[in-house]
Amino acid sequence: MSDYDLINDKALIAHLKMGNRIAFNQIYNQHAESLYRFAFNILKDEEECTDAIQEIFIWLWRNHEKLEITNLKSYLRSAVKYKLTRVITSSKRKAAILAAAPQLEDSFVDDSLEVKELKFAVSQFLETLPPRAKEIFQLSRNEYLSNKEIADRLSISEKTVENQMTISLRKLKLTLGKMSFWSVFL
Repeated sequence: MSDYDLINDKALIAHLKMGNRIAFNQIYNQHAESLYRFAFNILKDEEECTDAIQEIFIWLWRNHEKLEITNLKSYLRSAVKYKLTRVITSSKRKAAILAAAPQLEDSFVDDSLEVKELKFAVSQFLETLPPRAKEIFQLSRNEYLSNKEIADRLSISEKTVENQMTISLRKLKLTLGKMSFWSVFL
């Protein structure tokens, strides 16, 4: 038993941020198996699951200095969900996986902390946008209007809407990139 077996996740994250490989290994040892089981429950493919979990931990190590994690278990589970989303969308077995997968909505209930953090980060970001860009972003993302509908409503060109959204999304991606993992999913 190592000294790291007795350390809580918050301390492990702090050690990980400093580049401590033992802390990283402990995080891996504590969480990899349950993350694999979660992934396997959806993908039903050992190789794809192993690859997905390995890629998440590789990403975690490569970005250890930039991490801003408040709840390690929820963070890693969300990372798996998003990784699986990407795997499924590019998979030849997409239809079969989705047909056989358990209802994913149920698994998001226990991860409300990440969702709240993401929503808070996006709302903070929106406050930094100029009023017109903020309005366009909200019409697009909150009211689900098309660029044409936004252009008609605001009496501006569709190209202006497109440009504003491109700029806003690029800035949001940079902002969320500072929060680390979320930027991958925009």
